[in-house]
Amino acid sequence: MALAAIGPGVTRRRFRPPGRRPGTRGTAAPVDNRLMDYRTHSPYSDPRHHAALLDAVPGDVAGAAAAARNVIVHYRAGGVELSDARRGEANLRWLDRILDTDQSRFPLPLSAPRPVAERVAGCCRDHTLLTVAALRQHGVPARSRVGFASYFVPGWHHDHVLAEWWNGERWVWADPELNPADPRPFDGYDIDPEAGHFDSAARVWTAYRAGRVDPDRYGVDPALPIRGAWFVRVYVLHELAHRRKDELLLWDGFGTMSDDPTEADLALTDEIAALLLAADAGDAAAERELADRYASDTRLRPDGTVRSVDPVTGTVTTVDLRR
Repeated sequence: MALAAIGPGVTRRRFRPPGRRPGTRGTAAPVDNRLMDYRTHSPYSDPRHHAALLDAVPGDVAGAAAAARNVIVHYRAGGVELSDARRGEANLRWLDRILDTDQSRFPLPLSAPRPVAERVAGCCRDHTLLTVAALRQHGVPARSRVGFASYFVPGWHHDHVLAEWWNGERWVWADPELNPADPRPFDGYDIDPEAGHFDSAARVWTAYRAGRVDPDRYGVDPALPIRGAWFVRVYVLHELAHRRKDELLLWDGFGTMSDDPTEADLALTDEIAALLLAADAGDAAAERELADRYASDTRLRPDGTVRSVDPVTGTVTTVDLRR
């Protein structure tokens, strides 16, 4: 859950060719070599000088998620009181900087217990980023998925980011923030995409445009006004960015993001949502078109900078993404 912008000692696994077995659940895989691109780091997931820390994290989703929960505490929903300065750590953005902060307090393996109040402040995006980074470090294809979760508050769909990883046969959704020891009526590390526990932003947008859902039930928190159709549309663009390995902060604004979109903006969002859903169903042509359009159309991606709304202070700044 986050605040969105207005206006990113384990052996390597052997993988079967991409595809989806009949009778298995999970999003389908693209049927080309783009799958392997998710084995490599993005600028955001690259641990840089902290690579050894990720090497020591188990190369499975449960172990990677456990490390993420041990290092990161949610900046506003972690069960501890944090100062504004500490909550501002949610803006660290790059994994190496998140780990810099962690290691300045605890120069220890990521599995060594940290007091909750001393963990790095972040959100679902950061739990997922660390999880995805650890999997990629071990050669496991992984990426982040942006959408809405229904399992935090009954009747409400929180903005949320999941990890998605390729298990050799299919893509699997997992929520790194969920402790598998906690009771729940579904498997938080193999979330059924058809069960309604989590829906991608593209699916929610498509349902809204068809009149099937109330967009005012999708947002940051039931007590906050950050919700609605404009918010879901913004998250479709974030979903595309994360799929293309630009794991932006959820309060970053770029491209056509606005709370007052034009008809052309709405039509573009419809097109991208349809392509995202088709790609999830295994349509390789849709996957390639998403990649091509993201690379060529500045309406869909950051052009070197983002407009970032600090979730703690509300300050809007232009952030240079080049390093």
